[in-house]
Amino acid sequence: MSAANSSSPVRALLRNRGFTTVLAYRILALLSYQIVAVTVGWHIYELTRNPFSLGLIGLAEVLPFFCVAPFAGYLVDHLPRRKLGVAACAALTLTAVILVLAAAGWLPTTRLWPIYAAIALTGMARSFLSPIYNALFAKVLAREDFVRGAGLGTVIFQAAMVTGPAIGGLLVGFGGNALSYAVAAVLAVLAGGVLARLRVEEPGPPATSLPIFASIAQGARFVWGNQIMLGAMALDMFSVLLGGVVAMLPAFIHDILRYGPEGLGILRAAPALGSVCVGVWLARHPLQQHAGRVLLFAVAGFGLCVIAFGLSRSFWLSALILLAYGMCDGVSVVVRSTILQLSTPDEMRGRVSSINGIFISSSNELGAFYAGTMARLLGLIPAVLLGGGAILVVVAATAWRAPRLRRLDLNDLH
Repeated sequence: MSAANSSSPVRALLRNRGFTTVLAYRILALLSYQIVAVTVGWHIYELTRNPFSLGLIGLAEVLPFFCVAPFAGYLVDHLPRRKLGVAACAALTLTAVILVLAAAGWLPTTRLWPIYAAIALTGMARSFLSPIYNALFAKVLAREDFVRGAGLGTVIFQAAMVTGPAIGGLLVGFGGNALSYAVAAVLAVLAGGVLARLRVEEPGPPATSLPIFASIAQGARFVWGNQIMLGAMALDMFSVLLGGVVAMLPAFIHDILRYGPEGLGILRAAPALGSVCVGVWLARHPLQQHAGRVLLFAVAGFGLCVIAFGLSRSFWLSALILLAYGMCDGVSVVVRSTILQLSTPDEMRGRVSSINGIFISSSNELGAFYAGTMARLLGLIPAVLLGGGAILVVVAATAWRAPRLRRLDLNDLH
């Protein structure tokens, strides 16, 4: 098959106006969030010079996220997704505005509470972003396009992870923290505006309405009873939780690699660049057979990259290691996203996506807190090496305890 022919299904997806609108919403919202994430890490480390304070960023975000996510999923399954998405983008805008005021000195930052309060609001807003995206994804695409669509969605997701940190690092380096936060606010406004223009069928009132907590429990039981979905979520959660090197990059830049904020942007972007490369490949060559084995090997490679990063003392070698780290993570993201889309009934997409978010998205922030705590207790490098070794143990345990995931072919889910 020629390259032109193999890429024609991808071009067809990109001609789907609803799909491109949903992708635009996703990349603009993620760019806003990523610029804030890289800037706030630099901002707080400038004020404290304490790796533990970087870990507290994750804790300040994950606790509100964890509390709101189950209710966000319920709302996404019962209310208009577009309006909820616009409201979430408005909350991201407010977050960035608060941080602009803090960076400009118009709010007290000696105790850091305004910054951590803004981060908490970000966590609440983020609990809606992925459920809304996943629910709209299934509305604008035919089921037979889900695998390629998941690959393209990963490209967009990781493109934001590449460009967001790079833009944030450059803005901080050349314009300061306040400018970086202001750009993030503009992007959040644009994300809400794009989503407001989407025309899509919204869910009607359910035929039978369970009480809210019973409805949330129904989604949890569905995930718990699906060994493939639960195994993929747990594998990703523990690998991200234990491999939280990205949260410690400001400390590595300052204390080990000796670079400024521009170097931070490069290292933050490297994992996402690797994931983009993998996403582009998998969008054109969808993974079907032996998906479970590929997933396990990819997460094992992720753990080895964490160990290699902890041992590196060269900036550019560290960047290459993070590129490979992102490639391994990209395989995991595509496989897990495809499992989620193919295995979830339409009426439960919001709740299942929120549970996935609790597993996956919260693990990034908990990973940041874990990494900061372990760095304080053991030292920066021993903490990273320990996390990488623990990931390999998790992969072995998952392969043993989830045989259906190990033997998975995605064709079985169609």
